[in-house]
Order: sequence, then C-alpha cells, then structure tokens
Amino acid sequence: MESLRRGAGVTYWLLVRGRGERPLDRDIDEAQIRTQGSTKRPSVTAGDRAILYAAVWQAIFGVADVVGEPENDPTTSRWAWRYAIRPVTVVADLHDAPPVEAAGIFPQSLWRHSHIRLTDEQFEAARKLIEAAAK
Repeated sequence: MESLRRGAGVTYWLLVRGRGERPLDRDIDEAQIRTQGSTKRPSVTAGDRAILYAAVWQAIFGVADVVGEPENDPTTSRWAWRYAIRPVTVVADLHDAPPVEAAGIFPQSLWRHSHIRLTDEQFEAARKLIEAAAK
C-alpha cells in the first residue's frame, strides 16, 4: 500500500484550479496564486505540500506549500472555505505544463473535487515534471 503521509505529518495534495465555466488562462501569473477554495471543509493543513492542477487543461502546473489553516466565510455559499498557499515552482504557460496522467494521476478521479490526496510517489513524479517544464 502506498503511503499518503510523509515524514512529520506532511500530506500531499492535488489542488484543482479553474473549472469548465471559469478555466485558467494560458498564462499563469504566479503573483495571483495566494489562496485555494473549497466547498467543504478541507483536510488540508498548514505545512502540507501541493501540486496545482489546471482542470480544463488537464495539466499540472505548480508546486505549492500550504501556509494557512482553512477558514470558513459563512457569508459565501460556494467556495466558502479558503486557505493560504505559496507557490514554489510554477510553469508560466499552460501549453508547457505536463499532463496530469504523466504523474500517475487520472482526471476521472478528480470529478467534483477541489482537492485530492496524493501518494508520495505521485507527488514526487509531479514535482519533477513541473520543475523540468518550468526551466
């Protein structure tokens, strides 16, 4: 069985960004990557690591650190949960971003999710692909 946790409680995540009705632009502005939203309370905690996934593009384009705990905004009906993230490595042009399948992650498992847990192996494969594409 592949481990979903690593070291001192760090969990790896795939964070889904952009949706069918609001896909990400081709050009990624790293300065705009500051928070991640979720419809339900996420299991994500500060100190976790994440791979950023462009849903419509079906591509992975960034490595990020989770730097804040999830907070709820009761005045918001959709995406009421938010937490701070900090990009570490970003592919600036989604045309250069590797397909999510190359890291052993399959898009059909992402349907209707804002985030999913990754194994150590999936995270490392994705991280290496993103770092190579970002050069």
